[in-house]
Amino acid sequence: MKKLFVVGIALFSMTTLVNAQTFNPFKVDISTGAAIPSGTGSKGGVLFAVEPKYAVMDQISVGLRLEAAITARGAVADDGSSASGKVAASSSYVATGDYYFNNNTFRPFAGIGAGIYSLASASFDTNDQGGDVSGIASATKFGGLIRAGFELKHFRLGVEYNLIGSSKEAITDDQGNTLATITTKNSYLGIKVGFCIGGGKK
Repeated sequence: MKKLFVVGIALFSMTTLVNAQTFNPFKVDISTGAAIPSGTGSKGGVLFAVEPKYAVMDQISVGLRLEAAITARGAVADDGSSASGKVAASSSYVATGDYYFNNNTFRPFAGIGAGIYSLASASFDTNDQGGDVSGIASATKFGGLIRAGFELKHFRLGVEYNLIGSSKEAITDDQGNTLATITTKNSYLGIKVGFCIGGGKK
């Protein structure tokens, strides 16, 4: 009986909180933009993201960001030479939390997140060798993000920095000879524009 009473109180509290909110709690953010990877030799690309979200209260929302970033990662060898990677797509699944600074039509926000980043395998053209070099395998890493931006009605603009640990591996040429040990930075900056489906004022 006590358990039923506690559950009833919890459901009543959640219902009261949702009904008291200015904005509808459920929404989906859809965005695209530029992905700018870290490291020497890297080349920027594009990203696409979908993020279903739930507002536990007007100024705090939680969500799950599903993102694909298409970039060319760079690498630096232990002898100081650099390499430019082939273009490849990496994906991420990140739990997020955003804080909105007001409940007006123009709503600045800041947020954080943590989750799984699936990094594509990479091959490189070395500056000094002039040939294709393969050796960076695909990997899954735990990472995080920080972000800030604003929403204006259903329009959303944001800047995110995705912090992901670097990869370090030996690379070989086409004949299987070891050329060097390289370090590849996996972090990237995302500049995003998009729109929100749902989440408007009640």
